[in-house]
Amino acid sequence: MDTIVEIPAIKTQGDVCLLKLVYPFELLEKMIMPDNIFCSHISLLTTSRAWVSDRSDNLYFISITGKILYRRNNLLYGSSGSHTVNGECELIYIDTDYNINKLTKDMRTCSVFIEKLKDSIWEPQCVFCSPSTGDLLVGMCTNDLDIGKVTRYNQSGKLTQTIQHDITGLELYYKPSFITENSNGDVVVADYDIDSSFYDSESGAVVVTERCGKYRFSYTGHPPGSGIQPRGICTDALSNILVCDDRTREVHILNSDGQFLSSHQPPSSHFYLSSVCYDADTYCLWVCFDRKIFVYKYISLQDSHTGGEGSEEKSLKKEHKISDADLNCVWSHVESVQEV
Repeated sequence: MDTIVEIPAIKTQGDVCLLKLVYPFELLEKMIMPDNIFCSHISLLTTSRAWVSDRSDNLYFISITGKILYRRNNLLYGSSGSHTVNGECELIYIDTDYNINKLTKDMRTCSVFIEKLKDSIWEPQCVFCSPSTGDLLVGMCTNDLDIGKVTRYNQSGKLTQTIQHDITGLELYYKPSFITENSNGDVVVADYDIDSSFYDSESGAVVVTERCGKYRFSYTGHPPGSGIQPRGICTDALSNILVCDDRTREVHILNSDGQFLSSHQPPSSHFYLSSVCYDADTYCLWVCFDRKIFVYKYISLQDSHTGGEGSEEKSLKKEHKISDADLNCVWSHVESVQEV
């Protein structure tokens, strides 16, 4: 079920095309995970390949057909956004010892990128690599104090920023579980203790700060204050924020200022949504719930003169049917790599 409020056609591309949010969502692909794998979080690598984690400590590199090309374990247990992909097509993930590791794009070398300090009370829960700066955003928490923070590291692994309090000194986060960055530089966090015994609580929020760390707003459901159990989160080319809500079992779409625009409910609404990931090349949305992944078209690329489909738009659906051999990251060797 899709719900919608007034949504403008929002962005021009040069003087020829417009990007526009369209309804209803159009289903392009439906993937059932093999071996009864529960999809907890997804990091998109190319138009047709992605890293997917389960609720245990396993990471899977899969094709859009659902074929497992590579598997790796020792991922942080739980249902958080514990992995991401950087601009060099390297996998970055949190391991079971709370170190942040980097796996090279040929999948042959894994090294510790950021080591957890031995005496630190802070434990990383989620990561996201900024496509604009290459910085790594890390959501952290400490169970002893029930507080969270966001840290920023440069491409050398040096800590450059910590976001924890608003201007009055109040804590911004409880337990950052998923994190992303918007095109305007905002840091966007799904703040909710997914693994808590208070799982049915509706006290979660999407917390948004500026690039500098200044608090902007919190989204607490629609209508405001109705409650939200936020999980996977991403942003798109229109600077919209898309977040999975366990309470309504819908994907909520907000604009960059936190205004609710719409919601989408996948057909299997009795399952919990876990993760969303935006494909910047095809304007498509990957949605994970239970043991399935759906790929939706929900942004249209239109010709500003005719109002019809732009030339690029006509080929978007075909993108999911072709090989990614012409992309920068070629994984033709991947099936020969042994499981780790």
